[in-house]
Amino acid sequence: MISSVRILQINSARTFGGGERHFADLANALATRGHEVYAALTPASPLRTELAQLPAAHVITLPLRNALDVPSALALARFVREHRIEIIHAHVARDYPLAALAARRARNARLVITRHVPFPMSKLHRLALANVARVIAVSASVAQGLRAQKIFAPDKIRVVPNGIDLTRSAAVEREAARAEWRRRLHAPASLLVGTVGDLSPVKGQDIFVRAAAHVCARGLNDVLFLIVGEDKSAKTRIRAQLEQLLATHKLAGRVRLLGRVDELAPFLAALDVYVSASRAEAFGLALVEAMACGVPVVATATDGSRDIIEDGTTGRLVPIGAPEALADALVALLNDADARAMLGAHAHAATHARFGLARMVEETEQVYRETMKE
Repeated sequence: MISSVRILQINSARTFGGGERHFADLANALATRGHEVYAALTPASPLRTELAQLPAAHVITLPLRNALDVPSALALARFVREHRIEIIHAHVARDYPLAALAARRARNARLVITRHVPFPMSKLHRLALANVARVIAVSASVAQGLRAQKIFAPDKIRVVPNGIDLTRSAAVEREAARAEWRRRLHAPASLLVGTVGDLSPVKGQDIFVRAAAHVCARGLNDVLFLIVGEDKSAKTRIRAQLEQLLATHKLAGRVRLLGRVDELAPFLAALDVYVSASRAEAFGLALVEAMACGVPVVATATDGSRDIIEDGTTGRLVPIGAPEALADALVALLNDADARAMLGAHAHAATHARFGLARMVEETEQVYRETMKE
C-alpha cells in the first residue's frame, strides 16, 4: 500500500450502472485504505449516497454538462488547488477534457483516466488529453483498442481489470434468495434465467428474448426469463420494442421486464442461469457478480466475456447475435442440474481468485505511484 494520497475522483453520470458501481467501490476502498479521497459529481448524481466512506465536505457538485463545460473545469481547478489534490482521476468520456483542463490549471496534479467501454475515442482527444499521465483500460481488449487508435503513447496505457466487492455475494444465501424472489415474482416456474443491463441494442435484450422463444418452443415450460435494467432512451423506446417482441413471440408471462433492481446480489443469487447477450462488452460487472454468487453463466463471445470466461469450465460462450446458439446452450444447462452446479462452482472459484476488489485497488494504487514518480 502506498502512503496517503489526495485523490479527486470525477464522474458526471446521471444514472447508476456498472461503471458507477466501479467508481463507488474504488472511491470507498481507497478512503478505507487511508487515502484522502474527494469526488466531483453532478447535483442529482445517484453516486452521492453510494460514497459512504467519503465525508460530505469531500464531495463537490458541479454541472459537468459536457466536454465543453469550461466553467465546471475552472471550478474543478480551483477545488484541486484548494485541496492540494495530487491525482485527478476521471471515469466518463465527457469528463476527460474537463479533468485535463483542471490538471493544466492546477499544474501539480497528475491526470489519470479510466476507459470503461470498447468504443473508439475521438481524434480530438489526442490534443485535449495530451497531459494524461496514465490511461487505465478495464480489460485487455480495451487496451488493445486504445493502442490501435494511437491517441496515447503505449507506455501510458495500463490494464487494470475491474474488481467487485465479494462481500456482497458472500452475504447472500442462495436458497433464501431463490425463495424470496420466487415469492416476489409469484413464479410458477422452478427455473429462473436472468440478464442485467440498461435496456439498449448493445446489451442484446432482444437476443435474450429471441433465445427465450426458442427455449420455450422446445418444450421447456418450467422456465421464467427475467430482464433487469432501466430504459434511458427517449420515451422508453427500447422497452416498447421489447414489449412488441414479446407479443410477437407470444411470451407474455414467460419473460418479464423488471426495470431497476436495487439489491442486485440477491437477484443474481436467485437465478439458475445468468445470461449476457451483449453485442459488445468491455467488462461485464453483472456477469462477474453472478459468477461470484456461484451462478452458471452463458455469454456472447464479446471481448470482455472472453477475458472473463473459460468456455466450458467457468461458463459457456456463444456467438454474438445468435439467439439459436444461445438457446442451445441454455437448453443444455437447464436440462442438466449437475452441469449447472459444476459451472457455478468453477465460476465462483475463478471470480474470487481473479476479480476481487482488493486486487483492483492495489493495481490502481500502483498506477498512481507510477505517475507521482515522474
